[in-house]
Amino acid sequence: MKKILCILMAVFMLFAISGCGQKDGLEEITLVLDWTPNTNHAGIFLARDLGYYSDAGLKVNIIQPPEGGAEALVAAGRAQFGISFQDSMAPALSASEPLDIVAVAAISQHNLSGIISRGDKNIYSFKDLEGKSYATWGSPIEQTVIKYCMEQEGGDFSSLNMIDSTVTDVLAALETDMVDTVWVYEYWDVVKADIENYEYCYIDFKSVDEVLDYYTPVIITSNKYAEENSDVVKRFLTATKRGYEECAKDIEKAADSLLKADESLDRELVVRSLSLLQSYFIDDNGNWGYIDSDRWNLFYNWLYDNGLVDKSLENVGFNGEYLR
Repeated sequence: MKKILCILMAVFMLFAISGCGQKDGLEEITLVLDWTPNTNHAGIFLARDLGYYSDAGLKVNIIQPPEGGAEALVAAGRAQFGISFQDSMAPALSASEPLDIVAVAAISQHNLSGIISRGDKNIYSFKDLEGKSYATWGSPIEQTVIKYCMEQEGGDFSSLNMIDSTVTDVLAALETDMVDTVWVYEYWDVVKADIENYEYCYIDFKSVDEVLDYYTPVIITSNKYAEENSDVVKRFLTATKRGYEECAKDIEKAADSLLKADESLDRELVVRSLSLLQSYFIDDNGNWGYIDSDRWNLFYNWLYDNGLVDKSLENVGFNGEYLR
């Protein structure tokens, strides 16, 4: 009996992850997040809860990412959509056997990440990282960004102590001197530090050079799926756009939806984060999701010039034709 139950559960999970079919007259698709639910995802959950996806004839299953991220699932056709980042897409796109992934919309119009440190460490610039420690997840692109920022400000990157660590509790890591600084998203970890009255210093990457104002996060699909199901992609993005537009207008409603998706989230953190993020969901022309080819190419050309990808990725990895 136990064996039968295990088999049935395995079959159920397979369909839950890879299923793309009909349910209640709706086209069933799967979206893989990049992390646990957070304010970057608010428009997606709001679109689901307000019925925008069902209005578009879709039933969207939203799942947590596997250890390797959303890219592999999307490329393999096990999920129709995922959330990724322009920097983490680059190695997959430049590999000898590239993953079939393409960004079809930008969730945020700017790179809102940077480094945070404890206030008494006196890290007011990237040059101040000299002799300090930094928590790295081992990505060549990540480490080169840090090196570039230090060198742009006259710092010596070789003096930075790189600590291999995937930090899950940023403030605890800083407070216990596990590391001096961590790469974070401003409108999550920095907001959390504000709420807790934690003394910190924060420096963003885009303030150093516009080349670092790349797209993060983005919504991805596969070229194969998009070409064969262009109408589904367009309907999904239209509904998602409605969700983010509503999110930008009604923070409390968006917070309700996100907290419904994950009850463990702190409401004050969610509301404060959304109040800051709302202006970044929509660009200066009032559009959600738009990817500017010049900005996209600026970053990918920088990666190529710095030897971080083996081939030019000019005009590779994004497609805006599915946004209405």
